[in-house]
Amino acid sequence: MNKAASTGHGDALPVERWQTRVMSAPSLDTTVYLDRLDRVRAAMGEHDVDAVMLSVGHDLPYLTGYTSMPLERLTLLIVPREGDPSLLIPGLEAARVTAQPGVFQLLPWTETDDPTAIASTLVAGAHRIAVGDQMWARFLVEMLPHLSGVEFTRAVDVVGALRRTKDQAEIDALAAAGAAVDLIAGELQRGEIPLVGRTEADVSAHLGRRIIEEGHQRVNFAIVAAGENASSPHHHPGDRVIREDEIVLCDFGGTMNGYCSDTTRCVFTGEIAADVAEAYAILHDAQAAGVAAAAIGTPCEDVDRATRKVIADAGYGEYFIHRTGHGIGLEEHEDPYIVEGNDLPLAAGHAFSVEPGIYVPGKWGMRLEDIVVATDDGPRQLNNSDHSLIALV
Repeated sequence: MNKAASTGHGDALPVERWQTRVMSAPSLDTTVYLDRLDRVRAAMGEHDVDAVMLSVGHDLPYLTGYTSMPLERLTLLIVPREGDPSLLIPGLEAARVTAQPGVFQLLPWTETDDPTAIASTLVAGAHRIAVGDQMWARFLVEMLPHLSGVEFTRAVDVVGALRRTKDQAEIDALAAAGAAVDLIAGELQRGEIPLVGRTEADVSAHLGRRIIEEGHQRVNFAIVAAGENASSPHHHPGDRVIREDEIVLCDFGGTMNGYCSDTTRCVFTGEIAADVAEAYAILHDAQAAGVAAAAIGTPCEDVDRATRKVIADAGYGEYFIHRTGHGIGLEEHEDPYIVEGNDLPLAAGHAFSVEPGIYVPGKWGMRLEDIVVATDDGPRQLNNSDHSLIALV
């Protein structure tokens, strides 16, 4: 699920800064990048790809440790199946690149150079090139006259499967980020974050401040939706004042040391209404069923089916209006997606959300979300705050 970021208020970071601030990738040993590039080359052989071109986006820091700013100047990592990778970069950005001996050669270009022409010479002779999804179309269009007879494909087919499977260091980073937002969820559930009388936007900004205070470098989203607004899964928090005796849905997360957090918890500002309590009990069981189903070898769509069956059998099927989950890592949304039609079997190291929801238009909505990792010992939940609907009375 794509998340809508909150509006910044008071001394909170403005939403624009939350979303566009460029952070360095986590610092890793050079051998990690060399191993990842070896696996990329192996995948290139399997897919008959001669070269991979990666621009802005998360594949670049995954393979080099460098996070590119989304500039109008071309940044491009070129990985040939044979030979050394090259990182073509605007000269004014070169100082931001941490040297990785043996990983890539750094090729800064000046303001009077033609970077697309330079890039074209680096892939001369390639017949099949895989291009990153985030490479701007203008750069590829400018290269086309230099690359006649080349077939293009998506780099996600080469790099995606590698990023989908997290190593132990990545799982540890996800767990640390998850533990940080769990602390905030606990504050919410204990009533330490005031709700009644405040606007959704104000509470969203409060969550954003706490995410930064708990060690994240960026807030990715902080959804706060009260009462009838909670029936919109991606509600944008606004001037609606939170009242007594209603449900409040809070879905929040950020990026900490390169890896993302994401959790959803609901509280009720008073004695829980009977219809809400009944539905939440069903939601709780559905989410637990999805987590239990997330074993190695289980197709992603079967995890989705496990949550959906509980909700549908209870008569709320029409109110569960989105997929069960999404992968998470360097990006808050990435492979594997937990959705009908995705028959990919879960493998050790796959990390993803399990977040069923029930949304009754004009009345209320609810969602319960944990990040889960498929392991040899079974599903591991990275979020462990209370899963109950807490009454704040």
